[in-house]
Amino acid sequence: MAEAGREVAARVVLQQCLYAKLQVKPPDRDSEAEWVEIKRGMVVYVCFFKGAENAIIPKMVTSLLNVKLSETDTGKYVSIKDLPGDVLVVPQATLGGKTKGRCMQYHSNAGKEQGMELYAQFIVQCQQELGAHPTWTEAGAVLHHGTYGNRQVLQLNTNGPYTHLLEF
Repeated sequence: MAEAGREVAARVVLQQCLYAKLQVKPPDRDSEAEWVEIKRGMVVYVCFFKGAENAIIPKMVTSLLNVKLSETDTGKYVSIKDLPGDVLVVPQATLGGKTKGRCMQYHSNAGKEQGMELYAQFIVQCQQELGAHPTWTEAGAVLHHGTYGNRQVLQLNTNGPYTHLLEF
């Protein structure tokens, strides 16, 4: 997590869900919108800031996929890998917003090219980490992700607002 006095490189919000559906490609003249869906699991909203580097990604992935936030039927808290549950990653630039007057500004966010590169690396490392966990893969759990730079149209069902903010 981000330490006191150090600039934040990334901000993440974790939201448990029972079901989520995300539009990954908007409709156009030639095709319908494309969507991905997950069942019980976790939605990960992620935003990278100026100055963020690839070196932060392994720490983020390890923290997010190993934190014990998912409740089993017996009431025990386990990681999303041990649940096992689906994961949906949503790029969310608005997490970097700050108010100025009555408007939101996003000047501290990573540039589009840098953000896209960091997001792609984040997805790859999440896939590798989850894919290496036998409980998760044998259960047929999935990882889906949104499209960087697109408006994120999301439908979400949850059994309570169990949301956590993490900074790296």
